[in-house]
Amino acid sequence: MVLFFLGFAGCVTEYMPKTEENQDLLVVEGLITDQPGQNKIIISRSLPLGIRSEARPVTGASVSVSDNQGSVTYFRELGKGNYEPSDPNFRGVVGRIYKLRIRSYSVSQLFRTYESFPMELKPVPPIDSLYYEKVRISGPDIYNNTVDGCQIYVNTHDPSNKCRYLRWKTAETWEIRLPYSVQNHTCWVTDNTENINVKSTSSLSDAVVTRHPLTFISNHSDRLRVKYSGLVSQYSISEDEYNFWEKLQNLVEETGGLYDIIPSNIPGNIFCVDDPSEKILGYFSVSAVSTKRIFVKDQFKGQFTPYTNDACVADTLFNGEFIPDLNVNVWILRDNQTPPYKVITYSKECADCTTRGTTREPDFWKDDKPVILQKNP
Repeated sequence: MVLFFLGFAGCVTEYMPKTEENQDLLVVEGLITDQPGQNKIIISRSLPLGIRSEARPVTGASVSVSDNQGSVTYFRELGKGNYEPSDPNFRGVVGRIYKLRIRSYSVSQLFRTYESFPMELKPVPPIDSLYYEKVRISGPDIYNNTVDGCQIYVNTHDPSNKCRYLRWKTAETWEIRLPYSVQNHTCWVTDNTENINVKSTSSLSDAVVTRHPLTFISNHSDRLRVKYSGLVSQYSISEDEYNFWEKLQNLVEETGGLYDIIPSNIPGNIFCVDDPSEKILGYFSVSAVSTKRIFVKDQFKGQFTPYTNDACVADTLFNGEFIPDLNVNVWILRDNQTPPYKVITYSKECADCTTRGTTREPDFWKDDKPVILQKNP
């Protein structure tokens, strides 16, 4: 969540409006689900307008989550403002009501208590299907070249018509292969999409979501060059939480009039017990979660690669020349014995894919045997 506020702040570089808003605010991103391993609290502090910097994590906080059955779960700090349940098997229970409690120092160095409103853990319907379509981004040009992107869609429905507000998050994994004969030439990269994705069916007669766009993958990365997978998590949220994410989404996507909305004007569900006037950014989300994975292995025209010869190859050395700073500032891309020569690079990422990912293949990587529903333009 901090990234969203950073993105807003980073858009302002030349003109700084006058504001009485306190720019050093507590930012909380909390998530409790009915699955172990998916429960976390991230605490940081916001940044003044116009400052582009790393997020400022809040460390040393006391964090706990209680429910209406009298159970209290304490969270341990992992570092960088990340907190997870001390019990790794902790999971929320559908129907129970949860409340977040944080004890931490405020900007004025006073030890204060922060709490969330009570939040019910609601059930969520399963994801019916995930599928993708090729999207022509540009072309053909004068050389008859085209560029393709990939749009991933979701279909879901709730037969009970009770789940009217949904939110999705996607964890992406993709395979990269270096075009050089180096030891670490194949890796897998995993990342979480930062886009805000919510949907309301409150104006429809049925709680049905069809062809809702989740993630768009352009040709500006190498996600689609070999093989891509997205693990989509679907959450059932309240109307208030939907309004929070929708307003924040409008703020992030706004291209003009950025001063009409400021982050602290987006009400969350967390407050300071000791000082109700203190503004808190963020939201404590509570929901059951359903997940589904999609694989994309296809030919997309005009896909980007960061490993071109122009970007990677620095020089060719013949007859076993001495290479100063080898494996420090210089790496070997190719070592030919007959005739003897070495192709070198000054970019470690061109010679070692572990600079971006891991050489360990994910356990699910070969699970893409079922036919993927695909539509081509």
